[in-house]
Amino acid sequence: MKQQNLVKNMVTTAMCIALCVVLPMAFHMIPNAGSVISPMHIPVLICGLVCGWQYGLVCGLVGPLLSSMLTGMPPMAILPAMMVELAVYGICTGIMIKLVNTGKIYADLYISLVVAMLAGRVIGGLSRALIFARGEYSIKVWATSYFVTSLPGIIIQLIFIPTIVFALYKAGLATNSTVKKAA
Repeated sequence: MKQQNLVKNMVTTAMCIALCVVLPMAFHMIPNAGSVISPMHIPVLICGLVCGWQYGLVCGLVGPLLSSMLTGMPPMAILPAMMVELAVYGICTGIMIKLVNTGKIYADLYISLVVAMLAGRVIGGLSRALIFARGEYSIKVWATSYFVTSLPGIIIQLIFIPTIVFALYKAGLATNSTVKKAA
């Protein structure tokens, strides 16, 4: 059983990494849609919820790197900070879904998702301000880029990710035992 779950998690993570390349390509056909919709966030958040923090971390690091290497998106100038942000998403969703246990699957998913989205944005902003764009980054720029511009993406993530994850659990395609019990 453990071997089967390991294979499922590896395949799911690989699919999420592939989505990190494909989804941005589709959305970047629309001007400015990448920064507004944040399509790469979706598979990383799903991976953390479905497979756990270790796989979410891998997806959050490898997804944007592979996408940048194959498509040039994200550009090298923002790639390191984006990798930090997405890695935090993957780690936090995986940890939170294990810690939160309200007995209601959607409540667990929403709490885990919101905490991860906030933590990723805060740590991503801090990494830009303190490491990657030192002296060029302000609170106003952070709030605008992480919350105002990406508000449609945040709404899309909050609407679709819990439903997708719930469907994966119900179909037996997810292996995260904590959430699977609640489903």
